[in-house]
Amino acid sequence: MMKLLVTGGAGFIGSHVLEKLHAMVDRQVVVFDNLTSGSPDNVLPGMELVRGDVRDTDSLESLFASHDFDAVIHLAAQTLVPTSVADPVMDLQVNLEGILHILECCRTYHVHHVLFSSSAAVYGDNPHVPLVETERLMPSSPYGITKMTTEQYLRVYHELYGLDATVFRFANVYGERQGEKGEGGVVSIFCKLLAMGKAITVYGDGRQTRDFVYAGDIADAIIQALPLKGFHTFNVSTGKETSINDLIRCFEDAIGHSADVHYTEARTGDILRSVLSHDALKQALGIVPAMELPEGIQKTYDWYNRQEKH
Repeated sequence: MMKLLVTGGAGFIGSHVLEKLHAMVDRQVVVFDNLTSGSPDNVLPGMELVRGDVRDTDSLESLFASHDFDAVIHLAAQTLVPTSVADPVMDLQVNLEGILHILECCRTYHVHHVLFSSSAAVYGDNPHVPLVETERLMPSSPYGITKMTTEQYLRVYHELYGLDATVFRFANVYGERQGEKGEGGVVSIFCKLLAMGKAITVYGDGRQTRDFVYAGDIADAIIQALPLKGFHTFNVSTGKETSINDLIRCFEDAIGHSADVHYTEARTGDILRSVLSHDALKQALGIVPAMELPEGIQKTYDWYNRQEKH
């Protein structure tokens, strides 16, 4: 029996990880979440929910002392780039102080493996697409800086203390339950507006590209990596560039009619092209994200549509 701690497990990506873990009989799961953006409804039967904040060292000490964890899946984070720009100190406290509290508890209580949710934000606006893990890191936001710095802490904790660590750099993640208590990504924003019969706004001409990866595929990658030893860094992505205009066409197929689209000026600092290579993930774990975008958009839109009708 493997005993897992999932920080931020009640949130968007966490909910997909918990779904996958719930189907596995040899996993015992504890969720640690402050529920600011997560929901207790995402914590499934048989899983323990501990309400707490990664900035609170006392609650983390108590948690680790009372459990014998084999691994930590660390998803708890301040995840919004605009919030990090508006309040970089808070971003640092959650994202950097939080991971250090987790790492120190792992060191003290001999937890073997930390799996960390990083981001394509560590690359910044790099035109060398598709981006590979060895590209120079040049984040353009405080959020990206905290993710990049956490990766370095994990590498050093591996080298100094022997902690196994796996870093996942997520592309543009989408799926059910995204942004329930916040703005979310472009897919969740479009889902909400279209489910309400409203127009959607595109900043720029819609030809800017992103690499949209389904949250269930993210969860699969994390779980497949649990047995890994050493220090690893993987992009989790489809390796496919999709323009915002192509994304809208997927939505039009999902809703069965044309969308009301308003184009406006591009936002300063928005990246024009973004796509990540997943070759390293495929080579190390033998997996690639499987969800095709049209199917994933249909699943995600249908979920939002059901929420809107309730």
